[in-house]
Amino acid sequence: MVTPSISLDTGGTRLKVGVVTTVGNYREHNEDNYFVPGRASIGPPAGPGAGGTAPDGEVATEPAGLFVVADGMGGQLAGEEASRLAIQIIPRELRGRLAADSGGDDRAIQEAIRAAVAAANREILAQSHLLTEFTNMGTTVVLSFFHRDRAFIAGIGDSRAYRLRDGRLEQLTRDHSLAKALEEAGTIAPDEVENHRFKHVLYLYLGSPDARDGPEDVRPVDVRPGDQFLLASDGLTGSVEDEQLIELLRAYADPQQAAQALVDRALANASKDNVTCVVIHAL
Repeated sequence: MVTPSISLDTGGTRLKVGVVTTVGNYREHNEDNYFVPGRASIGPPAGPGAGGTAPDGEVATEPAGLFVVADGMGGQLAGEEASRLAIQIIPRELRGRLAADSGGDDRAIQEAIRAAVAAANREILAQSHLLTEFTNMGTTVVLSFFHRDRAFIAGIGDSRAYRLRDGRLEQLTRDHSLAKALEEAGTIAPDEVENHRFKHVLYLYLGSPDARDGPEDVRPVDVRPGDQFLLASDGLTGSVEDEQLIELLRAYADPQQAAQALVDRALANASKDNVTCVVIHAL
């Protein structure tokens, strides 16, 4: 049975969304998790003492314009738990903060997103001190929140957000890896980042004290009909080049088919990680 795409109205922008996650070719556990309104990969708590999901097992449908991908780190239970906490806490916190500020201007939304992500970071840090199996757990997070004719983009770690417009693919987040930091410092050339030994070594992620204030940058971008947005873990972006991303995003009118094709390409390209992507079409 083919999973259908999801249609949403964010009060100004109509969206159609597809999402796929897979354990991939090599891993035994899927440490990725995602949130799409009404659909999520939230599993049960990974260990005793971990926070639970809603008693009825339902997935929140609000905020209607929020999409989150989290890639857990720390191995098996720890990574799964960290990413699960991120995609459970961020929607809940953002929903409450947006309800408390009905104005919804750009600055208020940016601050609400920062605070929601910071709350997830605090909980992940707290859980990592409670149980030895969660010690040093962490997760990346990338999110987009659509409000009226804008999308607010934020990321911590190396999961990424992109926008495809008029055939041009733009990365909307920056990686918080040591290799990227070396490039920005001028120590290595841009073309050395992709194959650098520190490419997957992160200096900023949820579960680290340095993420206590949430994302440094919550970037507002305009949204036009025909725009396509992609949120993905590095299991996808680390194995599928930009030209292939463009090719596959343009090849499918349905975002669920596009998401499946992107994951299939990552697996065919021998991705060694879990693979998750959310494809969002602005209508």
